[in-house]
Amino acid sequence: MAEEQQREPLLTKKKVYYADCSGCRLEQHKESSRGLPIRELLSIWTVVLCTVIKDFHIAKREEDIGYYAGYVGSAFMFGRALTSVAWGVVADRYGRKPVIMMGTITVVIFNTLFGLSVNFWMAISTRFLLGSLNGLLGPIKAYAVEIFREEHQALGLSTVSTAWGIGLIIGPALGGFLAQPAVKYPNIFSEESLFGRFPYLLPCLFISIYAMIVTIACCWLPESLHTHNEDNKPTEDSYDALESATCGSNAKEKEQESEPTSTGNLFKNWPLMSSIIVYCVFSLHDMAYTEIFSLWAVSPRKFGGLSYSTDDVGVVLAISGFGLLIFQLTLYPSVERFMGPVKICQIAGVLSIIVLASYPLIATLSGFTLSLVLNCASVIKNVLSVSIITGTFILQNRAVEQHQRGTANGISMTAMSLFKALGPAGGGTIFSWAQKRQDAAFFPGNQMVFLILNVVEGIGVLMTFKPFLAQPV
Repeated sequence: MAEEQQREPLLTKKKVYYADCSGCRLEQHKESSRGLPIRELLSIWTVVLCTVIKDFHIAKREEDIGYYAGYVGSAFMFGRALTSVAWGVVADRYGRKPVIMMGTITVVIFNTLFGLSVNFWMAISTRFLLGSLNGLLGPIKAYAVEIFREEHQALGLSTVSTAWGIGLIIGPALGGFLAQPAVKYPNIFSEESLFGRFPYLLPCLFISIYAMIVTIACCWLPESLHTHNEDNKPTEDSYDALESATCGSNAKEKEQESEPTSTGNLFKNWPLMSSIIVYCVFSLHDMAYTEIFSLWAVSPRKFGGLSYSTDDVGVVLAISGFGLLIFQLTLYPSVERFMGPVKICQIAGVLSIIVLASYPLIATLSGFTLSLVLNCASVIKNVLSVSIITGTFILQNRAVEQHQRGTANGISMTAMSLFKALGPAGGGTIFSWAQKRQDAAFFPGNQMVFLILNVVEGIGVLMTFKPFLAQPV
């Protein structure tokens, strides 16, 4: 017993919290909290949702779809690509909360102005400004890691990706119900009214009001970034004499390390950069798949399609969104703890290839069997895709320290925006080309489309293995 007591340290090291640091206060709250963090999950969900519901599919005429929606969507992605890194740097220097609130305020202003657009160039300008001034999607991923205890971080990041996926489904649904209200609901809205003169203002205004409510609610969000000033005193008394000086010097060193050179250091961080590259490859696949799925579903049977209506496609997407929500919020965190993010990406990628290979066979079915099999395949494909994306989110945020996390996610958003801009255009081009080779001997028609998608997915899976994908030690 005496020997054991001698081996025990004379001072027990405790965590040191700084009195005026909001990040330290959040850490103390996390230490004392047990159970599922419902309030934090709802906070992340509502913020991300108001940001991603923006595609209302308001171009109705065939000749408008490529010209209007394509350029407007590209303007948004181009604006986001230009400023994502800068917003990440701001989030690392001044905090996550200011960037998040700036993003939701931007949605309120420029989403409303988009609905009030009187010409094509005003629509382009408002979308570009919305993309460039709304930089919260990168910092919100860093925030989702920092406000949860370690065992709930996978759940936090899965909430981000799930809200993103659900938002992409809600957007077109809102456009379908609320766009052109004077035409759809003439008994309520007249042609001479504000909503008659601006047919797409109502869905935009709906989201702007929601974003305003989220902005007000964000005032009560806790800040997660640590700001340790030299004059601050730790709130723990034990171990103070030795620890306060050490923590103070370490905090000062961290602040010096996070100066302008931090971005350059991030580009040399191979665990981060490799996970971003993998993320971009899978994002390219997902964007192309999203574009191709809708085109394939509505194309005629003679071209290997399903002859679905746009309403039928909407039902399939809605069912997929519901299945995705259930899986990500209930099963994914447990699967991630058991397997780890890398293994999830590898297994989900291989399974995704198998599911996609079955799509040409699904097109030969009909009636209830077609509906059942297609919905099951769509749910599985979307669950696998979002599981991969969530896994890459986890890898990116584990590859950096907190003082660089906002910038790291900004770099990720910039790269993803560029790939996302290429995905739909590339997918549409490949689909149109494949339609012209129905009688080819080698993978005719849509078989070639799904083969190319599987090749991209296969490249992404190969990149998840060493030596390409590195993990922090």
